[in-house]
Amino acid sequence: MNEPPSFPEKSPPVEDAQQEIPPQQPRPVSVALPQSAPYVTYAIIGITVFVFLLQYATQYIPFIGFDLPAAFFIKSNALIKSGQVWRLFTPALLHGSLTHIGFNMYALYIFGVGLERHFGHNRFLLLYILGAFSGNVMSFLFSDANSLGASTSIFGLIGAEGIFLYQNRKMFAGQFGKAIQNVIFIVVINLFLGLSPGIDNWGHIGGLFGGLMFAWFAGPVWAVEGIRPMLQLVDKRSLREVIIGAAMVLIIFGGLAMWGMMR
Repeated sequence: MNEPPSFPEKSPPVEDAQQEIPPQQPRPVSVALPQSAPYVTYAIIGITVFVFLLQYATQYIPFIGFDLPAAFFIKSNALIKSGQVWRLFTPALLHGSLTHIGFNMYALYIFGVGLERHFGHNRFLLLYILGAFSGNVMSFLFSDANSLGASTSIFGLIGAEGIFLYQNRKMFAGQFGKAIQNVIFIVVINLFLGLSPGIDNWGHIGGLFGGLMFAWFAGPVWAVEGIRPMLQLVDKRSLREVIIGAAMVLIIFGGLAMWGMMR
């Protein structure tokens, strides 16, 4: 008897395989940092050196015979209380020796060049002035000694550098940790050295707080915008925030100065 023909079994339909696409990991992107000549930093150095030469020269001019710029611009508590409030700003232009101005101008160059490129010319100048003001106000409140020097402003720059790094830490990726450690190390070492006799550490502390405060509210906050390869850094901080940050420093430290003058 003939067996019925056999046919190969039809394999069951195979469903379309769903390929799992692994999630894309974020990759570092290289974006050019803002590049502009630090004109304000160079101008401050030039003006400060000129004033120092004037300090030196006036001591040897026969009909003067004393440090004329210091007489008009040094931080003197008694003269500030008498109404010469410009002395809460101008001591940053004065220095007591070649070593003094050399160290401060070197520090200004090291921190100022990068910060001015990040903050922009006008905001950097505002930061420098506010650092001088807040530092001299703190010195006015807690130290009776006359004082002079740009270290109030320099500490303001260092404080602003720390805040700038912190608020933009995602942009710096693996470099952030080392950079912020360097800033903290510099602050700690210089405040420790400031405990030596003849150094106005209160001015350093005030300048540091002024720079921290201004940068927290007014420092640049970067974001990457555009399409590869045309990516660029954009500062999300508005002019209004910069004005508010500067106003806060002036109001707080100005109020402290007024309280000190009424004591």
